[in-house]
Amino acid sequence: MKKIALLTLSLGLLTTLPAMAQLGNVLDDFQAYSVDLQNYLKNNLSPTLRPIEIQSQNALYDATGELNIPNPIAAGERVSNDIILNSISDKFDNNSVVKATTVNNEIKRLITQSSIASILGYNGQVRTKLKLQNVQDTLQNISQIAQEADTSAQNILGGLPQTMSQLATTSIPGLSALFAGQSDLQLQNIKIQTEQSKIVAETFAQTMQTNHFLQYSNLNLASISQQMEENNRARRVDSSAEAARLLRTTSQMDLFGRKDNN
Repeated sequence: MKKIALLTLSLGLLTTLPAMAQLGNVLDDFQAYSVDLQNYLKNNLSPTLRPIEIQSQNALYDATGELNIPNPIAAGERVSNDIILNSISDKFDNNSVVKATTVNNEIKRLITQSSIASILGYNGQVRTKLKLQNVQDTLQNISQIAQEADTSAQNILGGLPQTMSQLATTSIPGLSALFAGQSDLQLQNIKIQTEQSKIVAETFAQTMQTNHFLQYSNLNLASISQQMEENNRARRVDSSAEAARLLRTTSQMDLFGRKDNN
């Protein structure tokens, strides 16, 4: 219980972090993501892992690292070992080894789903929208700076003939052409960097979209895994029920066929 209280306290402190930092503050962004991940685990752990939610919470807390994200392999192994050592089972799986495997898989699915929820959930979408808006604003600022540089360069170049004519008697030969060429070169560099910024922004947006597609794939894989687990459990229940029915039928037949020697 002390571990659970410490985990809850740490989550409460982390929720004071800003939901979304400015462009480039990657640590704040990741901390906000990890808070959403932990909140999903806290809110969805009990319904799926009863009656061993306490053991599961302790395992997740022990397996949580410096990034406030639990290690799914370590957490699953801790719960599995606890179930086997204490021979924990339920009415469907009376074998503690089978129960441990089922819970281990469920822990991994929950951590996967928590990661998906923290990215595609409400808070995750707010962070993504603000991040893309910051990228768009940055591009607009770069375009404005490039436009101002172009205007300044044109004004400077427009005043060069008069200035150079005044210095014609003492000026260095070719100075006017050299200055004009240097200004044009700097302006071209600014334009190139502006286009490069647009390419980087497009790449960033495509990367975020690809990441979302991967999360959908992870969700589908988690759903398939869960469905297979439920099918296996249903098969075990049916097998147990059939074995019990055959045992009851056999016992009744034995009673009907038995003769009283007295």
